[in-house]
Amino acid sequence: MHTRTIPIFPLPLVLFPGESRPLHIFEPRYRQMLGDCQAGDGRFGISHVTPTPYTDPAPSPGAVGCLVFIDSVQSLPEGRFNILVQGEERFLLRTYVETDRLYRVGVVESFQDEPFDSDEVVELATEVRRGYERYASIAASGSDALRASPDLPDDPMELSFRVAAALDVGPMVKQGLLELRRPSDRLRRLTIVLDELGRDAMDSAARREQAKGNGKSGRPHTELRD
Repeated sequence: MHTRTIPIFPLPLVLFPGESRPLHIFEPRYRQMLGDCQAGDGRFGISHVTPTPYTDPAPSPGAVGCLVFIDSVQSLPEGRFNILVQGEERFLLRTYVETDRLYRVGVVESFQDEPFDSDEVVELATEVRRGYERYASIAASGSDALRASPDLPDDPMELSFRVAAALDVGPMVKQGLLELRRPSDRLRRLTIVLDELGRDAMDSAARREQAKGNGKSGRPHTELRD
């Protein structure tokens, strides 16, 4: 484990190692953060927060986030920026430190997955791959969208993060996946999520087909009344 001090960017999203994400920078404090990152090693931490009106939410010590590297920066009018970041590794937020900067700065401890049974993980990864490809096929046939290509890496850990990043699920589900330190636990959780998403996608496809058939039989529609 490695401890470092980094800028903390609270956002209502969850980022995974290996995931790319565009961000729009417009607040003065995060414009300052971007400038400092560009002058430094180009890294900061993203931690999930739930936005609430009239408050400035911040992740609490103990929260798990993702260290990111700034891949590219596009300058916009009025001092705004579009940036592209790449997730690198997960971290545990230990504490905040007082600085003269406008943004929050925290001491974080990076961590990796715990040791695992390779045979079990490979078997689970195969199940996740099949579940993802099945779900991707169903979703591609309708209006559902996937944020990532079905082309998946061979490494089970990379695969688990790639699939987790691609799925259209709520941030709390993603945060739970990000926090798991055993690859087998993360892959098992993904099989459950994929099964639920696959059933939902099939139900949506069936409803679309039913809607297409409504009113096409040539018979006048008669409303039934009690």
